[in-house]
Amino acid sequence: MAGRHSLLIELGTEELPVKALPGLAQAFFEGICASLDRRQIEFDRAESRALYGPRRLAVAIRAVASEQPTQHTERRGPAVAAGHGPDGTPSKALLGFAASCGVEPKRLETVETDKGAWFVFRQTSPGAATASLVPEILHEAVKSLPIPKPMRWGDHDFGFARPLHWLLVLLGDRVIDMELFGIRSNRMSRGHRFHHPKSVWIGHADDYVEALRQACVLADPEQRRQTIRTEVERAAAQAGGRARIDPGVLEEVNCLTEWPKAILCGFEPEFLDVPPEALIATMEANQKFFPVLDGDGRLTSAFVGIANIDSRQPEHVRIGYERVIRPRFADARFFFEEDRKQGLSSMNAGLATVTYQQKLGTLADKVARTVRLAEHVARAAGIDAVTAARAAALSKADLQSRLVNEFPELQGIAGRYYATAAGEPASVARAIDEAYRPRFAGEAIAESRIGQVLAVAERLDTLAGGFAAGLKPTGNKDPFALRRAALGLARTLIEGRLDIDLRAALAEAAVLDVGLHADPDELYDFVIDRLRGYYAERGVSADRFEAVAAARPPSLSDFADRLQAVERFLTLPEAAALAAANKRIGNILRKAEGEIPDRISRSRLVEPAELALAESVESALRETDAPLQQRDYVAVLTRLAWLRVPVDAFFDQVMVMAEDPALRENRLAILKRLALRFHAVADIGRLSAAE
Repeated sequence: MAGRHSLLIELGTEELPVKALPGLAQAFFEGICASLDRRQIEFDRAESRALYGPRRLAVAIRAVASEQPTQHTERRGPAVAAGHGPDGTPSKALLGFAASCGVEPKRLETVETDKGAWFVFRQTSPGAATASLVPEILHEAVKSLPIPKPMRWGDHDFGFARPLHWLLVLLGDRVIDMELFGIRSNRMSRGHRFHHPKSVWIGHADDYVEALRQACVLADPEQRRQTIRTEVERAAAQAGGRARIDPGVLEEVNCLTEWPKAILCGFEPEFLDVPPEALIATMEANQKFFPVLDGDGRLTSAFVGIANIDSRQPEHVRIGYERVIRPRFADARFFFEEDRKQGLSSMNAGLATVTYQQKLGTLADKVARTVRLAEHVARAAGIDAVTAARAAALSKADLQSRLVNEFPELQGIAGRYYATAAGEPASVARAIDEAYRPRFAGEAIAESRIGQVLAVAERLDTLAGGFAAGLKPTGNKDPFALRRAALGLARTLIEGRLDIDLRAALAEAAVLDVGLHADPDELYDFVIDRLRGYYAERGVSADRFEAVAAARPPSLSDFADRLQAVERFLTLPEAAALAAANKRIGNILRKAEGEIPDRISRSRLVEPAELALAESVESALRETDAPLQQRDYVAVLTRLAWLRVPVDAFFDQVMVMAEDPALRENRLAILKRLALRFHAVADIGRLSAAE
């Protein structure tokens, strides 16, 4: 087989786990590619892809070389010095090495290294045919798949994600004969379970996708995903609306279907009196349906289901979809009506009977702490503390509702509806909902100021309580979701520009009403640690982050301002030299013995360069006092950048560690005052690449 050919491998199985399928398919693809790379078999990765569906894992690898390149091997043996005895005969070590290579000792070569001369065996051999290597490539890739709980079937001692029923392995138009999990390979795939319940002949690896399409199977997940989207949008347009297509739901439906067909359905309009979030949760999470919205984004009584069959009687499918959703909607309506009868105050009173955490008391205890913290945060941020406290007082009431008990994802959302029904101000109702944001990575923070305050207060208590109760995260374990709470807290403070003293707020939260205490400094460090990844995703390098973190800014809004100033500073031509100088100054000050004076003694300035630097430093301090007070860190660092020339001259012309203790102390005092002003913004020395 000369030239290049497509390699097609398909593992036909019973229905694969839906949520794991995309990752499993990608891992299979990566495993095949890695096995080819290890064997130096060339292929076109850019045109290759993973193909999968509910009953199959496949890879299509394009332009695969028909054989390996010529193989050059080199094995190193014993040292030349140990290769012969005193009489010049080969040593046992040399004879053994030569025998293992299948040659006489005289066939061995030598190589010189920095550690001496060594015997080596070099061999050149033609590369193996790719077809002969495919079986071991496939076995290797399958063995490396991340399958935590392999399923066993029959009386076999092997296992896989699901039982294997067929195996297709083609290199071009040639079947690669092999066996996997007791199944012999051939060129037969299988079509749709109902539309084409028989084998499908694949004449050539490049024919696979089209041959399966003819058998009512869309094997390409991207084509299938786009088909679903198009079908859903078309059906929604028929209802006069637009589909809400959640990416997660779309992916699950994509992994459940081989031949997707949209079915437009509807439900009784009176169900629209129920909070739409509950109806949407039922449609998306439970049934994998797509809600239909009107032009203003409001939920309509239409929805779209995706069938895995092109039914001749789609109305029967529609009736089935509508029948399965109606009881869930009826339950949601009943729970909502009963909750409104009970009322928010009654729900809130019930929190005293629910344990939040054994050491941290009840949910009512947590609410009381959150109220106190909401007042503290609101006052610090100049926001209405009374409204914030009221929102905090009602923030967990809906946890006692029937609706949330049935739909846990509606925490806060249900509270907003019940607060509105109870006549609470709109700002309070909205904050109860927004306090949970961000619920997941990528979700925006709370939009309203009261919502931001409540989100911060809630997370302050969660962090302090978790640390005080000994629930700190360890390794990959974080049962109290404290890492997520810390990141949500940090994001709200930064993106909401809530300029509060974080350490003071953590100190307020650290003293709990159940006799436990947390360490505010430890909590502060934990929050800052969460920011490393946050800023890394935004392109902030580790050295710039650490430079600001070393200054331990009191507020995270202030932290963001300092980072921005450091970014601007690094664009200045003086930045690199001053960063190196700061690093040098830091090393000198750390090694200095005794206490360094806070003031410079002018009478001890004897060298012109130290006099010039002292005057320049004092002038810079005076001129940066005001901008530092105003947190204009860009202005501070820009002014300090003017010190490059006198700093360079000082280090070139002055011996800092002079023998005279008085001179030495005074010179250290100059450096100390300079370093402290830089450190008032960030540890600029951390930006230096110099060792």
